[in-house]
Amino acid sequence: MTQRMEEATRLTRAGRLKEAMSLLQGAMPDASHDETASTRAADEAWKGQTLDGDWQVVGEESGPQGEFTRDDTHAARAWRTYRDATASATQAKQAPTDVLPGTFTSGHFTHPAGTREYKLYIPEGGEGQTLPLVVMLHGCTQGPDDFAIGTAMNHLAEAQPCCVLYPAQPMSANHSRCWNWFRAEDQQREGGEPAILAGMIRQLIATHELDARRVYVAGLSAGGAMATTLAMTYPELFAAVGVHSGLPHGVARGLPDAMALMQGGTGGGSARARSWASAVPAIIFHGDRDTTVHPANADRIAAQYAITHQQTRVTVEQGQVKHGHAYTRTLHHDATGTPCLEQWQIQGAGHAWSGGSNKGSYTDPKGPDASREMLRFFSHHSRG
Repeated sequence: MTQRMEEATRLTRAGRLKEAMSLLQGAMPDASHDETASTRAADEAWKGQTLDGDWQVVGEESGPQGEFTRDDTHAARAWRTYRDATASATQAKQAPTDVLPGTFTSGHFTHPAGTREYKLYIPEGGEGQTLPLVVMLHGCTQGPDDFAIGTAMNHLAEAQPCCVLYPAQPMSANHSRCWNWFRAEDQQREGGEPAILAGMIRQLIATHELDARRVYVAGLSAGGAMATTLAMTYPELFAAVGVHSGLPHGVARGLPDAMALMQGGTGGGSARARSWASAVPAIIFHGDRDTTVHPANADRIAAQYAITHQQTRVTVEQGQVKHGHAYTRTLHHDATGTPCLEQWQIQGAGHAWSGGSNKGSYTDPKGPDASREMLRFFSHHSRG
């Protein structure tokens, strides 16, 4: 056992996390059936470690710029978040097949900044039509199939015809398949992941002759953070954005900042947050019991959209889903009376897609239906 632990530690320090986890699970006959056992083993193997901005484990003495070690509060939280995400990734089951009349095709897009695979849903009869495009960015440990089923967005695309694009984040880019919203190189225009995603979207608009005036982007958690990053860096591309359980753009500059933000702190980037503003209309969802991404981040995201900097009419509505969650909906109306910012606080909800299907991961079927509300909001907005 000691030799296995030492080898797992060596593999982890080299960034070979999948091999390390497999070795640890093989160290105990019942580890694959006992999450507690494998978690204990992981804790022992990685004891005294710290995390860097690439979600790799390095020695305690060489934390990122010496900013934290595992004994620090944020580092301990970072470790737990990373460990749980890695365990979820290794234990995740393949998403069930969702049978729909449209076509769900796979492809890949290559940009100087990198290559990403994707899946594209085209509703029945959609070929040859000038349809809107909805871009869906999954959360950590998720993928296109899982996210499509959990959000039920393809079902809604049949009723409200649109194409739905699901870019995929590979483990080679982030071990937990998170979009790297917290890295400076992935927060800029014409560089990193924003440039890859923008290039992919433009190529598919041209290939399928989609309506460039009606392109929308939405995401969950890390995907929600990247959705806001796209709205900030490529505002001319999107008619509206949907952010679920996400984080503000450009505030984090590495993992310590990210962990602080996720736990409700400022991440040391309050001034940076105020320097960003986008005129793209936005709809924001967040559960008030979210212990993964603190609900305070919903207000920080809203503050980055330009309408909150203007003199606008604000209305607040209270609602209740039958046999589900209560919610507060805050609307900011522009000069014409059109809601250009909606913020939904869902009472009693955690870190999950509101109103989603329990066939997917990180969903809360108790509503309200975030997918339906986002499409409703998107339908009122087009560029130009």
